[in-house]
Amino acid sequence: MNADTPGLPARRGALTLLQAVLWQGRSLEAALPRALRAIESPSDRALARNIASSTLRWLPDLDDLIDGRTRQALPGDARARMVLRMALAQALVLETPHHAVVATALPLVGGGPRRLVHGVLSAALKDSALPDTPTLPELWHRRWSETWGEEVAKAAARSLAAPPPLDLSHADGAGPGVDGRSLLPGHLRLPADTRVEDVPGFAGTAVWVQDIAASLPVRLLAPQAGERIADLCAAPGGKTMQIAAAGAEVVAVDNSSRRLQRLTENLERTGLSASLVESDARAFTPDETFDAVLLDAPCSGTGIFRRHPDVLHIRNPERLEATLATQAALLDHAASLLRPGGRLVYAVCSLEPEEGEAQVNAFCERHPRWTVDRAPEGLLPADIPAQAAGTVRTLPGMLADEGGLDGFFMARLTAPG
Repeated sequence: MNADTPGLPARRGALTLLQAVLWQGRSLEAALPRALRAIESPSDRALARNIASSTLRWLPDLDDLIDGRTRQALPGDARARMVLRMALAQALVLETPHHAVVATALPLVGGGPRRLVHGVLSAALKDSALPDTPTLPELWHRRWSETWGEEVAKAAARSLAAPPPLDLSHADGAGPGVDGRSLLPGHLRLPADTRVEDVPGFAGTAVWVQDIAASLPVRLLAPQAGERIADLCAAPGGKTMQIAAAGAEVVAVDNSSRRLQRLTENLERTGLSASLVESDARAFTPDETFDAVLLDAPCSGTGIFRRHPDVLHIRNPERLEATLATQAALLDHAASLLRPGGRLVYAVCSLEPEEGEAQVNAFCERHPRWTVDRAPEGLLPADIPAQAAGTVRTLPGMLADEGGLDGFFMARLTAPG
């Protein structure tokens, strides 16, 4: 492998990232530090991530192009297939010059079939094109079509084509000094290619990155100044900062010291304050009850696929049993932390009804005196209706003309008085 080939370190990092996701089942975010530790250049690190992400967005279509040019299908775990996927993603998605694609692909094959890779790549680069819309992995297309309808599945595929816009949340009077589109008070949407580091004043103001869908659970909670509120499973802290910006006294609970450190850094940067507790939320036992509790529960994360396309390749909806049991236990414990008449918002960034609607229905069966509140008028963007049951569900295709949003479920529950 010729380490002097320009751009090769970034491609090597991208290959390591893809192997971690597709062969080891690790998330892209979790794989980044180790996969890119040998790459010092920020631009090379960004390129490696972009190549890996683009490959994951278009994976079924890239495989179709490869399989159409080989006599015998390459195994899914073949290094040659992974190199070809990356190379085609660079040429067809990122529009990398073909000579650079070939020059950086062949050294990655190692002891594999270089002649085969060169032949497939040469043929594919002559006349290949990707469809206008990525093909969803069959598992998710079938599941979401059955659950939400064919149009939602098609919208999901369309939203997978490219990274989404950059959404920022901000405290009152602390909006970033840049033009953008505001879909709700305290929200600003910027183009997808915006680097948050380039947003004027970001480093020293109460502004943070947060998809507009992720901001809705706190809006549904409606924190008030002076209230005592618990944010369970809080890190990295976007919702904690929302609650703090409203003037509430927030206790942020998370079981990861590393993630709490990131939350600490975010609070210091924004000038907001919260009390941090490192604990499994199910074992959190405060000295007094809360006016409100937010539970952003651990989940499959399938609703954030447009920002994190790796979830479509590492999650299996048929293996949710342990997650569902954890969510139910967290809900029951969260309910025990409230004063009489207090409110609880349960949220998941998932498109799976087992983790959303079914979880809240089961909670209400276990706690029949609790009620589900409808979202107040004006709380949600016009294109997002509150469900008849009082819950809120965001789906692919909503706010499409504005750049879309992540998939979330949320419900506000009120304790008996």
